[in-house]
Amino acid sequence: MNCEVCQLKELEVEHFEIREVLRCILHTIVFHRALGLVRPKDVDLELFEITYVQCGDDELEKKIDEKIEHFISWVEKHPNKKSQICLSFYEVKSKQPSWFTNKTERLYWEQWYVNLNVTQHPKSHSESASEDRSSRRAALEASLREVLFQIIKFVNEKKDHVPPISEGVIYFPYEIAVPRKFQ
Repeated sequence: MNCEVCQLKELEVEHFEIREVLRCILHTIVFHRALGLVRPKDVDLELFEITYVQCGDDELEKKIDEKIEHFISWVEKHPNKKSQICLSFYEVKSKQPSWFTNKTERLYWEQWYVNLNVTQHPKSHSESASEDRSSRRAALEASLREVLFQIIKFVNEKKDHVPPISEGVIYFPYEIAVPRKFQ
């Protein structure tokens, strides 16, 4: 099976922006790969003039938030490093049963790499620092919009690799990989 890969544009974020940026990106991807009946929920970002859509599923929200918290913990231990989260969609297939085993395997068909450069900007209260902060925030907002359009374009153009859906399935199985403690 062919695994399509989408490397999203790298975003330069400050620590306090990570949670909101990742929620926006990850929920947008999952929403566009949802299959069944979902209850779309508009979410307005607090830091940016951007609205995105979630699937309206509490379990999904909880799982994504957990992974974001793991990522933030990693970032705190590795400051000023470029880092990446990978959202992968897969199918579960049974391997040929052998005498003692009945194993399943994951066949990945799509992977999304979210690239973040987490920076720390000095806390200064001068007028020029305030201008720098607002111009940096505007640049990040524009870049985040570009990433959202990149997601939509990829989803609309790359469809042939998406496996057929099973009856009653709302979401393809997925996993979110964050950097490990020892990396």
